Amino acid sequence: MANNDYNSPTFKKLLDSLQQQSWELELIISGFAIFGLFTAYEPLRVEMLNAENEDQIYRFVVYFILNIACSILLFNLLLHVVLRGLWIGALGLRYVSGDIEFEKLRYSEKFTKYLQKRIISFDRYIANLENYCSVLFAISFLLIFYVLAMTMIILSIVFVANFIIEGDILPQGVGGVVGAILIVFIICGMCLTFIDFITQGWLKKKKWISRLYFPIYWVFSFITLSFLYRPLVYNFLDNRFGKRLILLLAPIYIVILMITTLEYRQSNYLDKEQQSSSIFAKKENYLDMLTEDGDFPGRMVIPSKVITGSYLTIFVPYTENIEERIFNFNDSLRPKNDRRGLSTSMKINTNWSEEITSARQKDSIRKVYLKTFNKMYSFKIDSLEMDEDFVVTTGMNNILGFETYLKISELNEGKHLLRLRRKLKRKDTIVTLTDVILPFWSFKE
Repeated sequence: MANNDYNSPTFKKLLDSLQQQSWELELIISGFAIFGLFTAYEPLRVEMLNAENEDQIYRFVVYFILNIACSILLFNLLLHVVLRGLWIGALGLRYVSGDIEFEKLRYSEKFTKYLQKRIISFDRYIANLENYCSVLFAISFLLIFYVLAMTMIILSIVFVANFIIEGDILPQGVGGVVGAILIVFIICGMCLTFIDFITQGWLKKKKWISRLYFPIYWVFSFITLSFLYRPLVYNFLDNRFGKRLILLLAPIYIVILMITTLEYRQSNYLDKEQQSSSIFAKKENYLDMLTEDGDFPGRMVIPSKVITGSYLTIFVPYTENIEERIFNFNDSLRPKNDRRGLSTSMKINTNWSEEITSARQKDSIRKVYLKTFNKMYSFKIDSLEMDEDFVVTTGMNNILGFETYLKISELNEGKHLLRLRRKLKRKDTIVTLTDVILPFWSFKE
């Protein structure tokens, strides 16, 4: 009989032996995992902020989920290492001192009886620590699957909205109806699955409800990928100790989340997170202040607060919102098939669409695109209006954007206000509004 046959006595003895020595494997894996997670945490956070800054919703969701998973694993594994250390220390103390002898403490009868009832024995304390450590180590990775399940449900809704309701897979009318039905099904199924999870299987216990819930459970087992980790879940749920630990961890995560949102407010009126204005200069708008990995440019960036030259460099980072504004201003640029979103780097077809087939056509459309942007955006320094043409370029950290230069040699020395102004269409009229206000100081060398 094969050694990996789960019904064989040999295999069961092997599992029992590994179970006794599992704490060594737990500590080794926890150590390597904690080191790797600490190394990966900051890059993941920076990439999440970068995606948020560039309005890349798909990329932001991916890194946001990875950041949450990394945080959960770090907390659980650090707690596991602390409890394992306490367990090893308790074993060492037991070797030296044996069990607790309450009579030698010479406490009053009231305290002796209370401590004997609460503690019972030192061996029981060691056994409880062992249980907590083993269950906590297993549940750490189970929680990552729960995060993945939540992500898959959200992606399912996004998929239906983008590819069925707004896509070309089905005719427009049919796609709208089918898509709405699917989204309602996914949302209702998500709520029922969550209720079943919180109540630890209540929907599966009632006979008539279980019959209605089973098809939803079957579909969501694939959407949430629960078939990968289902044995772990039910092994927890059939164990009273595991169920108690899961219920204990939930409020702990909520408390940690609340603690991380706490901040000390220093002023009734001043705030470090407010946008740049005539009275506030935010670091995201000045290139020489963007020195850390997590610093990303704001909606407009100039080299510094103090300009000593005769010209001023201005960089406007590209976002998908800017492209949407350009389409609204010049509807002829809006493509029939929007190419934004997830794509592969494999070059299967280099054409943009059936109408755009040559490099000359692509270059021509890019020129119209940039001409529309230049028509929309202009500047104002104090009361002096300026209008210089932008070019497309890549700035710091290879960020795509628009750059231009303003002549400021004739400005008086001192403080000035730079305004980025934008035109937009409202029905049949064109309105000009101020997008960004930046203070800067001009001094001659």
